[in-house]
Amino acid sequence: MKLSDYTSANEAAWNASAEHHTHGPAWDNLVAGFSQPNFSTLDETITGTLYKIGLNGKSVVQIGCNSGHEILSTCALGARDCLGIDVSEDFIAAAQRLRQISGHPCDFLCSDIYQLPADTPSDFDIALITIGVINWMPDPGKFFRAVASLIRSGGSLVIYETHPFLEVFDPHCDDPFKPTVSYFRQDPWVDTHPIVYDGATHPEISPSYWFNHSLGTIVTACSSNDLQIAELIEYPHSNREVDYDIYRDQDA
Repeated sequence: MKLSDYTSANEAAWNASAEHHTHGPAWDNLVAGFSQPNFSTLDETITGTLYKIGLNGKSVVQIGCNSGHEILSTCALGARDCLGIDVSEDFIAAAQRLRQISGHPCDFLCSDIYQLPADTPSDFDIALITIGVINWMPDPGKFFRAVASLIRSGGSLVIYETHPFLEVFDPHCDDPFKPTVSYFRQDPWVDTHPIVYDGATHPEISPSYWFNHSLGTIVTACSSNDLQIAELIEYPHSNREVDYDIYRDQDA
């Protein structure tokens, strides 16, 4: 498959999954939360990192913004003139609903990151990538080239991702602490289930493609696009679905 085949398939899968994210208790909490000016869904780790590099008054772009709750949260924490980019038009529509509720200074762009419009702003102070985004990208090198194009000279890229080593484990198998696949797996996982995190069963949708990129691949993709690595911090907590909390605080 070509790169565009993967991204088009994932776009269709995310659009088919959006309806499961825009109703129910989690969505209701977002709607209620963003009616308050200081509401944020960002945890203390990423919040502390953003404050450390200086967030107040800065412009932020988030790549893979989903329903927009994280980029809107940066506005609540002091950022200004922000942009959320996502390939799914249905999630962008949800993000625009939350923006209207919040009143935060944030725009949203529906676009494949590999094919950004020519007039996309390229002078953001901070670019933000959070959990799961990199794994949807079939070509990390081209992905980070596009990311780098969004950041002004002297700007910062903040990545708050799950550790790629976690991909070798399956929390739902008989022995969740035994590796099930190679850390260096090249072929993507193919899934026909909606992309949801509530554990519920839903009718199948068109296939989506999830890639495992090693930490070395990610770091090399950054450095080869002139993104200087200032810090690489590994945390013992999990920022994935609650199913992965079993891997926390393991002594052996």
